[in-house]
Amino acid sequence: MEPTAAPARASVSRPTLDQMALTLGKRVRLNRLFYGSGLRNGTLMILPIDQGLEHGPIDFFPNPDAADPEFQWRLADEGGYNGVACHYGLARKYMERYAGRVPLILKINGKTNVPTDSDALSTLTGSVEDAVALGADAVGYTLYVGSPRQDEDIVQMHMVREECDRYNMPLVVWGYPRGAAIEEKGGRDSLYAVDYAARVALELGADIVKLNIPKHSPKDARQPKDYQKLEWTYEQGAERVVRSAGRVPVLVSGGSKLGDDDLLAKARVALKAGACGLIFGRNMWQRPFDEALAMSERVQKEVLAHFGV
Repeated sequence: MEPTAAPARASVSRPTLDQMALTLGKRVRLNRLFYGSGLRNGTLMILPIDQGLEHGPIDFFPNPDAADPEFQWRLADEGGYNGVACHYGLARKYMERYAGRVPLILKINGKTNVPTDSDALSTLTGSVEDAVALGADAVGYTLYVGSPRQDEDIVQMHMVREECDRYNMPLVVWGYPRGAAIEEKGGRDSLYAVDYAARVALELGADIVKLNIPKHSPKDARQPKDYQKLEWTYEQGAERVVRSAGRVPVLVSGGSKLGDDDLLAKARVALKAGACGLIFGRNMWQRPFDEALAMSERVQKEVLAHFGV
């Protein structure tokens, strides 16, 4: 591979395994995720395939082949991903031929999108013991920051975090601002909401947090006054939330399907901001397999270019 220009420096230094105060078992599992698969350079590329539960079969309409979970497991394997994030059923029934080649992040809570998000709560769908039995390297937990039901959510996450500590299983928190109060204070993608979610993940004991990059919207004027006064760019918003996560590495979400150039730009912004990696799902598998492989390679090239490889 031809050398590139000097790597861009991250505005915020991402935490290393040494800085994360990990138990031995957690360190072993995270070392496998960061360095034992994918690009093996400490940057994560995770393929999430929990959308069938969270959004329903409608997410497979753009690419009907992706309704078969084998499509995503094969993409993760051949595309050189660091791991797959999914619920118990997709791991139990489709992971066998990829066991030992594609690491697993087991999602252990979730919900359908049939009810509104006004009082969102993701109830448990699995356990940390399930993750251990399946050979997972981490569990994933969705925390709806700001939801009217956050009292139940925080208690539920506390129980999961205790189990993770007992079994030395890393805890990856999907930090999702949701609920009527969030919408009244700027919306789920506002700087206020995402910044708060980053801090909550740190406070509650996450080992890694998945976040969106905040973005401006007409709802910005609804944010608390101190946030209304801030002037920030998309890049600065990414840096701020990574900083608010402290010694919790940040995975940046791809979200809804973006144009290819926009997706690559998002990857560049995330890496420069100090994110530990990317968790792109629909942006990868909502396209024919060969195109999904090609896009995976393009994103990986962005990662390598950032580090001057």
